[in-house]
Amino acid sequence: MTGTLYGVGLGPGDPELMTVKAARLISEASVIAYHCARHGRSIARSVAEPYLRDGQIEEKLVYPVTTETTDHPGGYEGAIADFYELSAKRLAEHLDAGRDVVLLCEGDPFFYGSYMYMHERLSGRFPAVVVPGVTSVSAASSVLGRPLVQRDEVLTVLPGTLPAPELARRLADTDAAAVLKLGRTFGSVREAFEEAGKLDDAVYVERATWGQQRIEPLASVDPSTVPYFSLALLPSPGYASRVSPAPAASSSEAAEASGEVVVVGLGPAGPEWLTPEAAAELSAADHIVGYGPYVARVPQKAGQQRHASGNRVEADRAVEALSLAASGARVAVVSSGDPGVFAMASAVLEQVSSGHGTGVRVRIVPGVTAAQAAASRVGAPLGHDYCVLSLSDRLKPWEIIEKRLDAAGAADLVLALYNPASRSRTTQLADARSVLLRHRSAATPVVVARDVGGPEEDIRVTTLGELDPSTVDMRCLLIVGSSRTRAENGVVWTPRSY
Repeated sequence: MTGTLYGVGLGPGDPELMTVKAARLISEASVIAYHCARHGRSIARSVAEPYLRDGQIEEKLVYPVTTETTDHPGGYEGAIADFYELSAKRLAEHLDAGRDVVLLCEGDPFFYGSYMYMHERLSGRFPAVVVPGVTSVSAASSVLGRPLVQRDEVLTVLPGTLPAPELARRLADTDAAAVLKLGRTFGSVREAFEEAGKLDDAVYVERATWGQQRIEPLASVDPSTVPYFSLALLPSPGYASRVSPAPAASSSEAAEASGEVVVVGLGPAGPEWLTPEAAAELSAADHIVGYGPYVARVPQKAGQQRHASGNRVEADRAVEALSLAASGARVAVVSSGDPGVFAMASAVLEQVSSGHGTGVRVRIVPGVTAAQAAASRVGAPLGHDYCVLSLSDRLKPWEIIEKRLDAAGAADLVLALYNPASRSRTTQLADARSVLLRHRSAATPVVVARDVGGPEEDIRVTTLGELDPSTVDMRCLLIVGSSRTRAENGVVWTPRSY
């Protein structure tokens, strides 16, 4: 019989926060293993000490390096890999002899824990059981006395070892956050919070639940005093807004405070499609609001806050933007392509019409549309009169779409078809093709443009008769020619005269 490997989470430091199961396994195990630096002292062992008993074998797994400086031929990664292999071999000897091994882990074994490296080397050969523990993030929230997240808020857990620009981007895109592994990274972490515009809301928590715990505003912490066992916490913004409400402004103050919402078109893809006017508006904004992938396309700016959301909450986005602007902020709501073409301009103005954002100025900044971008790739299919139509029946019934397709087909207009298909809408394009074939020949040129300007750009020219709806998805835009549209050698254009 072989022994069992137990990865036992000890919690954040207070021995009384250890689980009953963890305490029992520690007291019963034949072998207690723990990591430590060369000085031999182990925080994990000190937390577990009340539950140790005489006669247990203790295995000190001594790290060969604690920084990335080493003369090992494989560098830091090589030294650590060798250390893990040797440690696994030492524990395997006990397990082969039938002795159960408890490997002590601060916090939770699978939450940035060292145990996972033993688990991946030994769990395929021996029984392995993981006992979860209270994480430092939960402990920090409890000693701070503020919830991490509530309702629909998003919590992001980040390592402080990320580059500051990437850390800032992720902080700006989330509601609440915990940044671990501070120590030598504290300077860049603080810089990232400042760049994301969230430094004033962040809290520094050191050795949560220990006797010498420390809590301070992140902005006031001296970097030279920061140990590894500390984290930066950005707790629930919703809770903060309720317990520390802003003072009510008078009607005259509110009128003066009202800011502006600028709805900005980003173009169909990367920065090369962004107009100088749009770039200037994005740079001047205090807040960026939009669908997550579009917000991610906006360059991060120090002090600018970002509010990313899902694809089907346009009304909620608009209300959030108007609310931010009502407090005096300058808010940019971003859309792909042009914001006035099946995008956020209408969504914002709809909410203004419903009474939101009283006193807030709203401006629209145009962008290159998907139809223009797709047309440019093949020539000039939109060179004469054309119709722009969305095949999505989420906001209008299919009967209306079919009538408009029929009318545009009868009028011999070129059509730019947005939202042609999705995972839940698989029949609309085939139906649209049938409607248009009432008025167009099967040889009518059709441009299928996917991810124009993006890394997966694919432009195909086919005909209305040969169009296969199964090859079209939500990232495509279609241009269906008129009776005059020509396609020769991959070039598609519509003459300007009949």
